[in-house]
Amino acid sequence: MSTSSPDVVARPDAAASSRPRVVLGVGGGIAAYKACELLRRLTESGHDVRVIPTASALEFVGAATFEALSGHPVHTGVFHDVHEVPHVRLGQQAELVVVAPATADLLSRAAHGRADDLLTATLLTARCPVLLAPAMHTEMWLHPATADNVALLRSRGAVVLEPASGRLTGADTGPGRLPDPAEVAALATLLLERADALPQDLVGRHVLVSAGGTREPLDPVRFLGNRSSGKQGYALARVAAQRGARVTLVSGHTAGLAAPAAVDVVQVGTAAELREVVHAHARTADVVVMAAAVADFRPTTVESSKIKKGADEPSSVPLTRNADVLAELVEARAAGRLPAEQVVVGFAAETGDERGDVLTHARAKLARKGCDLLVVNAVGEGGAFEVDTNTGWLLGSDGSEQALDHGSKALLATRVLDAVRARLAPPR
Repeated sequence: MSTSSPDVVARPDAAASSRPRVVLGVGGGIAAYKACELLRRLTESGHDVRVIPTASALEFVGAATFEALSGHPVHTGVFHDVHEVPHVRLGQQAELVVVAPATADLLSRAAHGRADDLLTATLLTARCPVLLAPAMHTEMWLHPATADNVALLRSRGAVVLEPASGRLTGADTGPGRLPDPAEVAALATLLLERADALPQDLVGRHVLVSAGGTREPLDPVRFLGNRSSGKQGYALARVAAQRGARVTLVSGHTAGLAAPAAVDVVQVGTAAELREVVHAHARTADVVVMAAAVADFRPTTVESSKIKKGADEPSSVPLTRNADVLAELVEARAAGRLPAEQVVVGFAAETGDERGDVLTHARAKLARKGCDLLVVNAVGEGGAFEVDTNTGWLLGSDGSEQALDHGSKALLATRVLDAVRARLAPPR
C-alpha cells in the first residue's frame, strides 16, 4: 500500500480515538477563563477533549479559543450537526465529563435533569464519571438550594468538588473559588484511573497530614534537607478533602506546590516546628498521616553567621538526633493523650542492603514504630521522590500486606485512604 493511500491519511484520527475521550463543560462564570488552562493541561497530557460551553460561557471566552486549544469545533446548542445527534453521542462516547466552572445555575439545571442546551443534554446521556468543579460567590455556594443540589448530584454518583477559598470577583473573599486548574486536572485524571476514587466516605472526620521535607539550619545560608517534593502528602490531603474530610495539612518545604482546595495549610520549617504543630492538631484528629520527610538529625550548633571556607572551616558537623514524631504519636495514643481510636499512618522510603530487602526493613520498621499502617516506597530508579507517580506496598499492623500498583500519587492516596476508612470506628 502506498504512503499516499486514504488509510494512511486517516491514521491521525485513529490515533486521536485511542486517547481518553473527555468532555469539558464550561459554565458561564468569570472563572471560565481558567478552563483554558485546564483544557491545555488535559490535551497536553494525552486526552482527546471536546469543549461544550454554555451560551453564557462564550460571553467570557470565545469559541475560537476553545477550538484552537482542543482541535474540535465548539457549539452550545443541539441543532448543530443534527445528523450526528451530538446531544446523545458526545455523552455516550465520553470516558469522563468535567464541568469547570460549574455555576450555581448549571448545578441546579444538572440536578433537576434539564436538557435545554448541549451541555445539560450531554450530562443526561453520560454514563461515565462526571466531575463538577463549582465556582460562585460564597453566599451562593452556602445557600440551602445549592447545598441541596450538590447533595442530590452526589447521591446520583457525580463528583462535586469542594471549592477553594480565596479572592472572588471584586473585593469578595471566601469559599467558592474554582480550584486551581492543575488540581482539577489531577482529579480528572484520577477518575480515569479509578472511577470510584472520590466517595463521600470521610464526612465528619478530621484528617491530619504532614508533607514535604524539613530543613535544619547550619548557618544563615545552609541547611540539612532532603529530596522530598511534598507531592504525595499533598495528594493525600487533596483526596481526603474531596472525600469529605476536614483536613489539616502541616507542610514543610515543597516543590512550589499550591495549597489544595478546602484544606487548612500550616507551614513549618524545621523538624521541631513540625513536631509541635502535629502534636497540637493530633488532639482532635481521627486520622494522622505522617507523609513528611522529617529530618532524623539537626546540626548541634547553628552558627549566627555564614561559615567561611579557609582556616576556620569545620572539619566535621556534630549532629543531634531529632524526635521521632511518628513513634511519639503512637506512644501518646497508648497513654491516653490522643484519641484511642485514632488511625496513625506512617511512610517509609527504603532501600535493600546486605541485611535484607525493602520489605524486610519495612516490616521491622512497622513493628518498631507501632503505627496502624505503613506506606513503603522503594527508593531509586526515579521512584518516590520528585515525580508525579508512585508505587510500593501498604503494610498493616494486623499482618496485612497490599501491593500498591504504579499510578499517580493521587491514585496511591485513594488506596491508602481506603485502608484508613476500613479501620475507622463508626462515628459517635
